[in-house]
Amino acid sequence: MSLGYILKEGAAGLSRARLAAFTSIFSLFVAVLLVGVLSRVGFNAYEVSQLLRQQVEVEVFLQNIDDTTTRELESRIQNQEVVESLSYISRDSASKIFQQDFGLGGEALADLNFLPASFRVVVTDQSDVSQIAAFVEEVSGYSGVDEVRFNQALLQTLESRTEVLVLAGSAIGFFILFVAMILVFNTIRLTIYAKRDLIRAMKLVGATNSFIRRPFLVEGVIQGVIAGTLAATVMLALFEWIVPATVPQLGVLSWPFGRWYFLTGAVLLLAIVMGWMGSRWAARKFIRETKVYT
Repeated sequence: MSLGYILKEGAAGLSRARLAAFTSIFSLFVAVLLVGVLSRVGFNAYEVSQLLRQQVEVEVFLQNIDDTTTRELESRIQNQEVVESLSYISRDSASKIFQQDFGLGGEALADLNFLPASFRVVVTDQSDVSQIAAFVEEVSGYSGVDEVRFNQALLQTLESRTEVLVLAGSAIGFFILFVAMILVFNTIRLTIYAKRDLIRAMKLVGATNSFIRRPFLVEGVIQGVIAGTLAATVMLALFEWIVPATVPQLGVLSWPFGRWYFLTGAVLLLAIVMGWMGSRWAARKFIRETKVYT
C-alpha cells in the first residue's frame, strides 16, 4: 500500500463527515488550549510557591557559648541532609539588624546588645514539613542551642495548597482531554460507518484490518495537527501580546524552561497524540466489528 493512498484517504475522511470532523477539531483545539493555559498558570504558581518556600527559614538561637562550640554546632547543622545553606549572625550583627528594622526607636535597645547569636538555616526545596520538623527537634536538643524557631504553619499551608493545585489541575486536564478524545473517536466512527460497504469489499479481496485501519489513523493525526497548530498559535498570541496589553500585571508570567516554544510544541504534540489515540481506538473497534457477508 502506497503512502500517497494512505494520506489521500486520510484527508478525504475529513470531508465525509464534515460537521463531526469540525466538532472534533474544535473540541480538540479547545481542550489542548485549556491544558496549555493551565500548564503555564500552574507552572508560575509552582514557581511562586517555591519562592515563598525559599523564604521559610529555620532560626537557631544560641546560648552564651565560645567560638569553638559555635563552630562545632555550625558543622553539625551544616551536615544535616535538609540544610541548603547556613549563615551565622553574631550578637553585634543581630543588634545592627534590629536597629535597621526598628529605626531610631530601636537604637536604645540595640545598644544593650541583648540579642543572642544565631544561625539562619535555609532548607532544601525537596524537604517536606515532617523532615524539617524532625530536623528542628534534633537541633533543639544540641548542647549550646537555646531555641529553634520555624514557621511550620506557613510551610504546611504552602504544601497543601500546592498539592491541591496539582491534583485539581491534573483532574481537569485529564477530563478535558478525555472528552476531546471521545469526540475524535466519534468522528472516526462515523467515517468508518460511511465506508462500511467499501470496508467489507476490501475484506472480501483479502485486505487485513491493519491495512484498512491506516487511513483512519492518518485522519486522526491530521485532526490533531490542525487543532494543535491552532491552539499553539492562539496560546502564543494570548500570552505574548493579548494578555500583556490588556492586563500588564500578568505579563510577567514566565514560560516553562524560559522559552515559548517548549510549551507550544508540547501542546502541538499532545493534540497529535490525542488525535492518533482517538482514531486508533475507533478504528480497532469498528473495523474489527465490520462483518463480511458472502
